[in-house]
Amino acid sequence: MIARILSTPIPAAAEPIPAGKPRHIAADVLAAVLPGPGRDRLARGEVLAVTTGQQPGLFTGPLYTIHKALSAIALARRLETERGVPVVPVFWVAGDDHDFAEANHAWVLGRDGEPVKIVLRERAHEAPQLPLFREQLGGDIEAALTAFDTALPDSECKPEMRQWLEMSYRPDTNLADAGADALHRLLGARGEGGGLAVFRAHDRNAKRAAAPWLLRALDETLDDGLTPVLVEGRLGRDRLRQEGSDFVTRRSAERFSRAQLEQIAAETPERLSPNVLLRPVIEAALFPTLAYVGGPGEMDYLQDSAPLFSKLGVAPQARVPRWSGLIIEARVDKVLSKHGLTPADFNGPPGALEARFVQADLPPDLAATLQELRQDVEARYARISGEVQQLDPTLERTVQSARNAALAGTNEIERKLVASLKRSQGTLLGQLTRVRAALAPGGKPQERVLTVSSFLARYGGALLDDIDAEVARWAAGL
Repeated sequence: MIARILSTPIPAAAEPIPAGKPRHIAADVLAAVLPGPGRDRLARGEVLAVTTGQQPGLFTGPLYTIHKALSAIALARRLETERGVPVVPVFWVAGDDHDFAEANHAWVLGRDGEPVKIVLRERAHEAPQLPLFREQLGGDIEAALTAFDTALPDSECKPEMRQWLEMSYRPDTNLADAGADALHRLLGARGEGGGLAVFRAHDRNAKRAAAPWLLRALDETLDDGLTPVLVEGRLGRDRLRQEGSDFVTRRSAERFSRAQLEQIAAETPERLSPNVLLRPVIEAALFPTLAYVGGPGEMDYLQDSAPLFSKLGVAPQARVPRWSGLIIEARVDKVLSKHGLTPADFNGPPGALEARFVQADLPPDLAATLQELRQDVEARYARISGEVQQLDPTLERTVQSARNAALAGTNEIERKLVASLKRSQGTLLGQLTRVRAALAPGGKPQERVLTVSSFLARYGGALLDDIDAEVARWAAGL
């Protein structure tokens, strides 16, 4: 049972959302949207859009991918009601991203409540940095699905979630298309009047639509001396730098003339892609975008993209920090309530809270005596040091060594007492460790580590309803 969903707002203000100008969506853009209610609405006539996006990942990646999608759905729903114009939520699947190390794994909470990392496979450091739509799942996905099944406890919801993943993550597909399909199956029909429109940005049709903007962006040089355009070359996806009338890749030093890049855009447009600053510009060019919902990093990227919007003549979308939150399971909430804790208490380094509990159980008189002993050692050795400075300064190091040894002895007594208490408090410390794993695995926010499939396998689709209710409150309060 899920006890509650706790909102954890991102500390950034949403920008005013413009009125926007509804327009038709180009045929090439529509062809890259997965079939479903979202694409049907985009194709119906003049529309507006609320967008978000993320690179694909194994089993949909971290929770914040779902949080982004639900944020876009909720905000689009609210704006459509207020303005009386169709507003479609669009998820940009960045399948041309090449960060395989970030996309090749998923974290779940195992049977014992500890995080378990499920890895598709590793990519050799020296291997070409292929975009994710080039990474076939192959036979590796069978082992990953088995690991998923083994790691998670049995429940009545688990078979359905396993089937959902198996339908999308198949040996004959690639990591980008699998991620897009899984997201589409989960949220493509969610919401009143139609759900999320899942846009495969790596699709050849999408690249053909984006090509004019990518070619124009070749004339722009960013602060790092490179253009905001990447081409897939010998070493994989690679940034371009202008040298005279030609363009040279940063890592492989391949040289392209403008005519060659124009030919690539015409014949194999999937080889060209925008960098993180150019992507929102192309997004706003392809879709009549009112707002982009994203995390703190994306809010910065959008701000840094302002010069490109201006130079390429594209109206920027409003920046809206997405909904952020925690899934608090009943077993976790029980421990929090029993010990008067909040999720924020687990934000410190691993072990800090546990040590606080143990030290609090030291007999007060003993703890005070140990502290007084430390203070007394400090004070007495300070007096000795002052006298030694007058008599023989060369002995100062000897005095400091003796002082440190005395303090170490006192600290060792306390350390062994704490270790003894830890052994006697094993149950409590085990509970705190499992709560930390659920709320802040590895010291990171839950939504940046654990995948939604970890929770759906335990609680089923009702979990999405619970999250959606909180996201709707977030959207209403913008």
